[in-house]
Amino acid sequence: MTQKDITFVADFLTEHFNEAPELYNRKGKYFNVERVGQYLKDEDDDLVSPPNTEGNQWFNFLKDSTHLKESPLLFPYYPEKSLHFVKRQMEGVIDQCLQKPADVIGKSVHQAVCMSLYKTSQSEDSTPQLFKLPFLWNDKTSNIHYVLFTILENSISKIYILRRHTDTSRSVSNGILAVEFGNFLNNSINESSDSRCYSCLDAHFYDDETVTVVLKESVEQEGKERVLAQLPLS
Repeated sequence: MTQKDITFVADFLTEHFNEAPELYNRKGKYFNVERVGQYLKDEDDDLVSPPNTEGNQWFNFLKDSTHLKESPLLFPYYPEKSLHFVKRQMEGVIDQCLQKPADVIGKSVHQAVCMSLYKTSQSEDSTPQLFKLPFLWNDKTSNIHYVLFTILENSISKIYILRRHTDTSRSVSNGILAVEFGNFLNNSINESSDSRCYSCLDAHFYDDETVTVVLKESVEQEGKERVLAQLPLS
């Protein structure tokens, strides 16, 4: 330790652990607690060493402002309470603010279409995650909403594209289709389809007309190829 470190520790002990006679009647603590830790206790009790707000620019500003002093937009300050107490108070206010929009939005949502993608066994075993990498895209020009996803169990070489019109009363052609990559990168027709099969690692819309996909070789071997491909929706 350097002399500077020792001085720092000594100053800390001198400042925070002096005898405090005014605390003798308080249960448990006879010395000032470390001033940061008291804010983190999950208790509703008042702070042992509340902060000194004298000279605080924000408090002076509020005190001198006729309009802000009683403003309902400002969250009240509790100088005697810990951060946990303030957090609970703020969460209550936020929950109250969000409740009305949640009710209104919830009542306005309804099912537009139901489509069966796959079936799982009825066994008691936990169902594996088959639906992977859903990516959403909204084409504002044609008012069509897209969802890209893959189904892991029996079609790892396929990527599915689901599209719906943003006006739920209207339909679009080919509402769902699959693009299969398979062995389209084979160098010759003599290569077996199993040896160069590709599956999709990730897929995102690049723009309204193009999808970007990351492909990998499905065969378990060293030096598996990775391919970044741009696919036009057309």
